Amino acid sequence: MTQPEKSLADLPVSDAHLRETVKSSMDAYQGKFLKLKKDIVSLPDGKETYREYLIHPGAVAIVPILDDGRILLERQFRYPVDKAMIEIPAGKLELGEDPLVCAQRELLEETGYTASSWEYLGRIHPVISYSTELIEIYLAKGLTPGQRCLDDGEFLDVFAATIDEMHEWIANGSITDVKTIISVYHLARRLQGK
Repeated sequence: MTQPEKSLADLPVSDAHLRETVKSSMDAYQGKFLKLKKDIVSLPDGKETYREYLIHPGAVAIVPILDDGRILLERQFRYPVDKAMIEIPAGKLELGEDPLVCAQRELLEETGYTASSWEYLGRIHPVISYSTELIEIYLAKGLTPGQRCLDDGEFLDVFAATIDEMHEWIANGSITDVKTIISVYHLARRLQGK
């Protein structure tokens, strides 16, 4: 097998040769907060095809660290995968909402904790092949416990784990949630001073 001869620096600055152009667009479904679109697009070679994708309002994810270094986690049943998943606190942005304000609200609602210190860790597009979803990730420290206030129909367990436990759970498949896995990566780099 041959190795690629180019690096990113060798590629064209413009992405025009890769772009797809919308010829027509229609709403295939409108739900409570997701919209399914079906577009007809022209490919770079001139052929046409369709693209189906979800319009998502965006979300935040929070890595809350207790004073002893453990991370607050949640276990929540996720209907599409028919399983209770281990994940960090997260939530959907309201229309026009500041992501940090959303992160502060979601941490309190889901865990009962507030934080005195917030740091932006990064952003991810968790499913680029079929969704516009963007998740902003924050580190929350200086945690103070309080009363949580779950949304109607929201049920979850809150517990704490070390970063080593989380690495193990990622390795053995107990954690498969992408926002949690990427957040552990960001946290590990942050703790190493990178």
